[in-house]
Amino acid sequence: MHWVRHLGGPGLIILGLIDSSVIPIPGSMDALTIILAAKQRTLWPYFAFMATLGSVIGGYVTYRIARRQGKSAMEHRISRRQMNKVTKAFEKWGFGAVMVPAILPPPTPMVPFLIAAGAMQYSRNKFLIALSIGRAIRFSILAYLGSVYGRWIITAITSHAEPILITFICASVAITLYILFRYKKSKSRQPA
Repeated sequence: MHWVRHLGGPGLIILGLIDSSVIPIPGSMDALTIILAAKQRTLWPYFAFMATLGSVIGGYVTYRIARRQGKSAMEHRISRRQMNKVTKAFEKWGFGAVMVPAILPPPTPMVPFLIAAGAMQYSRNKFLIALSIGRAIRFSILAYLGSVYGRWIITAITSHAEPILITFICASVAITLYILFRYKKSKSRQPA
């Protein structure tokens, strides 16, 4: 992350490729966009554009791979429950099924929608337009807020890093334990 931050705008493209792949790094694009916009306030539109570009390129790569693999891409990379939700969203909303998740912040999963769009042979042009609009809205808002409030946010986080880290670790452990508990409970209810 330190190395990518020093690259500035091109670093957002590299991170966008990674973040929109099948191994996403939740919140990384948001954080880097805010950090860069906070450090160079007047360049916030540039950072919003570069973040959008990187995310769209990365999303398109995932879409193309899933398009080539077809329905098997969804079966291998998305849980059955998630696959049903995503399929219903595409049947009902189409364009919005790509655009809305592209705007929403983590923990909204974006990658399942990218894979589903490709696997379901959704129109390439509609996909690119929906993803571009959604990501442009998201990263423009983040970059602007980063340019206005970013220094204050960075100062608050660095001055309270230890309590924030402890809270994050505790929350992560609690969520993991809850998920494991629910998983074991659901497995025990299934007939053998």
